[in-house]
Amino acid sequence: MKRYGHGLVLGKFYPPHAGHHHLVRTAQDRCDRLTVLVCAASVESVPLADRVAWMREEHPGADVVGAVDDIPVDLTDPAVWEAHMAVFRDAVGRPVDAVFTSEAYGAELARRFGAEEVCVDPARTLFPVSGTAVRADPAGCWDHLGPAVRASLVRRVVVLGAESTGTTTLSRALAEHYRRRGGVWAGTGWVAEYGRRYSEEKLAAARAADPAATWADITFASEEFPVIARRQDAEEERAARLGSPVLFCDTDSFATGIWHERYMGGRNEEVEKTASLTRRDLYLLTDDADVPFEDDGLRDGPHLRPWMTGRFRAELERTGRRFLVVRGDREQRLAAAVAAVDELLAEGWHFADPLPETR
Repeated sequence: MKRYGHGLVLGKFYPPHAGHHHLVRTAQDRCDRLTVLVCAASVESVPLADRVAWMREEHPGADVVGAVDDIPVDLTDPAVWEAHMAVFRDAVGRPVDAVFTSEAYGAELARRFGAEEVCVDPARTLFPVSGTAVRADPAGCWDHLGPAVRASLVRRVVVLGAESTGTTTLSRALAEHYRRRGGVWAGTGWVAEYGRRYSEEKLAAARAADPAATWADITFASEEFPVIARRQDAEEERAARLGSPVLFCDTDSFATGIWHERYMGGRNEEVEKTASLTRRDLYLLTDDADVPFEDDGLRDGPHLRPWMTGRFRAELERTGRRFLVVRGDREQRLAAAVAAVDELLAEGWHFADPLPETR
């Protein structure tokens, strides 16, 4: 099989999918050096920088570069072709020996680069997917998406609330409910509350020094909360890359900011900054009124629960986050939560249309 010095793969990758990755890997196997050129139009709703980062993560051995190309797409107009080629040549920066493509325009693109065309699975038989199909129905194409794209598209649902209000029970029940739907939903993920694990470890360390130590002996320092927030978000991000189109989290870094206020008496700027870095799509706030308090050895008492519930609600409202307060018994809470999540998923994903093509 013929080898080439410098190969090129060009596309919008809006967003990248398994077919794109097969094309790139095929080209890498046959080239000493491969450039992947990501071209994005300003009208498109996924930033060029994100697409470049996704392709670099998936193909670390390729030279992935990006270019903004807002020129109208008219495959019948030589002048338009040449305007595109000026963008392409400037981005690639060196001669091309082979253009690897699955598109009908591949032959003309190769000719204009003075390169050989290598056609790869033009009928999409190996990976029956396209960027158009992904944009129309990401959930239906989920198995064709890589981890970074999944993390960007997954709908993130956070359950938060005061002590002993059922956040763990509800978040786990939600994950199990969607897993039972099967198919792509069978991999629905659940993220545990890292702050609880951290607290258990603090209490265990105290008891190692003094077996009589109790939760009342445990104190926190402000600098511990950014650690908890970052670890919580890291575990959420890891789960977002692996699961289904929806992810359930038992608290998040936004909630960590309220817990800092609870223990330290004020807000923490570093926690606030961490919380602002990750998008969440829906919050479910567990009301304290319908849940009896249970002391599991890591809780302070029921008297703080109404205050905590109020602070969660006030901050959710102040920051403009989408949320629902869930009340009632377990079955009522789960039913209300499922209805809210189904509504979120039914809204779908909204991608701006790419520039139209004239062929």
